[in-house]
Amino acid sequence: MNHYGALARKHWAKYRPSEYGSMSDPESFFTDLGEQMAEQVLTLSRQLEGDDPAGETYLDKVGRLNMARLMAEEQVMRETLPVAEDDEQ
Repeated sequence: MNHYGALARKHWAKYRPSEYGSMSDPESFFTDLGEQMAEQVLTLSRQLEGDDPAGETYLDKVGRLNMARLMAEEQVMRETLPVAEDDEQ
């Protein structure tokens, strides 16, 4: 299970305990979900990175690429992880 699968599992256990407890094979579910999230993050971060601007320094590029990845992770998690059971009402 990758990093995203572990985060999703922790989220489900904390905020969706009823669903989490009723899963027949949580290991497979979160392994698959983590792989899907990783693919989505990679695809979205590449879109957000944009082209290398002229005169961009190495550190500027590292910062730009890191920001694109963080923004992609935030969006994928927001779209993938369910709201807390208490917040559905």
